[in-house]
Amino acid sequence: MAEVIRMPKMSDTMTEGVIVAWNFNVGDEIKPSDMIADVETDKATMELENYEKGVLLYIAANEGDAVPVNGLVAIVGKNGEDFQALIDAESSKPKESASSETKTKTTEVEEDSKVEAPAPVVATSSDSRIKASPLAKKLAADKGIDIAAVSGTGENGRITKVDIESYTPSSSAGSAESTGVESYDEIPVSQMRKTIASRLSESKFTAPHFYLTMEISMDKVVDARQQINQYSDVKISMNDIIVKATATSLRKHPKVNSSWLGDKIRFNHHIHMGVAMAVDEGLLVPVVRFADTKSLSQISVEVKEFSAKAKEKKLQPQDWAGNTFTISNLGMFGIEEFTAIVNPPDACIMAIGGVKDTVGVVNGEIKPVKTMKVTLSCDHRVVDGVVGSKFLQTFKELMEEPVKILV
Repeated sequence: MAEVIRMPKMSDTMTEGVIVAWNFNVGDEIKPSDMIADVETDKATMELENYEKGVLLYIAANEGDAVPVNGLVAIVGKNGEDFQALIDAESSKPKESASSETKTKTTEVEEDSKVEAPAPVVATSSDSRIKASPLAKKLAADKGIDIAAVSGTGENGRITKVDIESYTPSSSAGSAESTGVESYDEIPVSQMRKTIASRLSESKFTAPHFYLTMEISMDKVVDARQQINQYSDVKISMNDIIVKATATSLRKHPKVNSSWLGDKIRFNHHIHMGVAMAVDEGLLVPVVRFADTKSLSQISVEVKEFSAKAKEKKLQPQDWAGNTFTISNLGMFGIEEFTAIVNPPDACIMAIGGVKDTVGVVNGEIKPVKTMKVTLSCDHRVVDGVVGSKFLQTFKELMEEPVKILV
């Protein structure tokens, strides 16, 4: 009997997945544990595992199409088996509301002995979406090519990798620019960006935020880092020291290491540090678990591994789940001071600015000094001003006397 393969829920916030690539074609034999497709979720690109044995009879979504969680992805069964009833059953189900970009496309299936995957939908005057493979879109973005100007040679005009690699801008493009013709690019919102928009909008407009900013002297910690790196086999970054100092401060101020759960407040005894990292599609927050118990070298190695996996979209659900506090560091981009939106379920997030060379009064004398500003964003339902201020005072003390971090 033919079996339906559905889109699984691959992360706690996933509502739909985009088919990046199919690893099998209609008519291929597949077995349990075969990774039949690559799926882009809101956090990473992951493999879709098959649990059925048989022939891939039907593919319900083309590469680049979004499929809602529990939606029809494919049908597996015996060669020549009739599966039209399964498709009809899916079509008769009530459709959930969705944006125009994510509505499931229905495909007419011919009652024929030979079953093939549905062809990509051809763009018409009422369909402004550009039909291109995910790889072609990425190559076009990397090369700075307006993909709308490329003619597709694939099936039904679909733009492929070869089209991008062989594309040569026409002379008319330059003349259009010089005459001041208005133009723009539009791309579908990625799964990751949809989730960022949803979660942070909910946080910003649900949690009553307030902000506490403090300036910290960085001379001693800058010197300490240089000395540490003379002896350490692992290069320690300023961010690694900030993670360690933050975790140590949370141990002394457990009320900041908490979450709002609606009818109760959870005070976490463990300290799992979320470290915000920028990727092409947006922001990921992998978690350094039990950060207060780890050495600077351990934190450094773990954060570097997370960073590499994030850039390659290889982070797994267990890598970004369970944070109890988050830091967001934009200092390396020259940002002196900013505020961050609380990252649910945390009650607080700390925004880290850059180390700045300035002048200050030291023992009654004006001298060059290094300073850094940090801003703590707090959910006022959980953390009050005094609690947040005391946490920042402890963090400031540890950064200005870094030897205390190691005690």
